[in-house]
Amino acid sequence: MIAESDDIQRAVASDSRLGSRAPAFVRRSRPLHLVWRAGVFLAGLAVIAGGVILLPLPGPGWLIIFGGMALWGTEFVWAQKVLRWTRHKVTEAARSAMDPRVRRRNLLITTVAVLVLAGLAIWYVLSFGFVMPWQLG
Repeated sequence: MIAESDDIQRAVASDSRLGSRAPAFVRRSRPLHLVWRAGVFLAGLAVIAGGVILLPLPGPGWLIIFGGMALWGTEFVWAQKVLRWTRHKVTEAARSAMDPRVRRRNLLITTVAVLVLAGLAIWYVLSFGFVMPWQLG
């Protein structure tokens, strides 16, 4: 526990933006700060759980999960580092997606996929008519 605390203190010292963003009066009182951290953790957990529930359903599941991580990032250094890494990877992916060669390749893959799916749909309609697969037989 002490070694972990020292690591966190060193990380906070090396980057002043890392660490708790709780109000000063909360940080001054250790019991109040622990309650604050527990509240932030539970609130972030609830938001992330809502995002996980929305993953298979229509809705912005990943956006809500990252919102919960951002909530955790207001208090926990590990969450701030995860968000920083995620932001770096998303920026890198967006930059590479703007490369003209990558855009052409993605357009070609999408065109081929659409043509294959259209061909399968035409084959199905010509073979079975407009009957749903679960109504065959």
